[in-house]
Amino acid sequence: MAVGERDHRRARTDRKRRRRAGFLLAVVGAAVCFLLGLAVGQTLNDTAGDGGTVTYERTLEPSTLGPPGPTVTVTTAAG
Repeated sequence: MAVGERDHRRARTDRKRRRRAGFLLAVVGAAVCFLLGLAVGQTLNDTAGDGGTVTYERTLEPSTLGPPGPTVTVTTAAG
């Protein structure tokens, strides 16, 4: 077996390993995201109490406005 052929086989094997490792990392990452989603969903479901919804209603009376204030115009010299 020639030295170049060994290097070629080793490079091919390394590429296969990297591809498998990348795929495995993606699968593990997706599983972690899924499990985190389940955990957040359970937490939100558990904290929702059975107290129902409480609505407060308040009527605001409009206030009267006083006379408008003075209008101020500012002019500057161009230049």
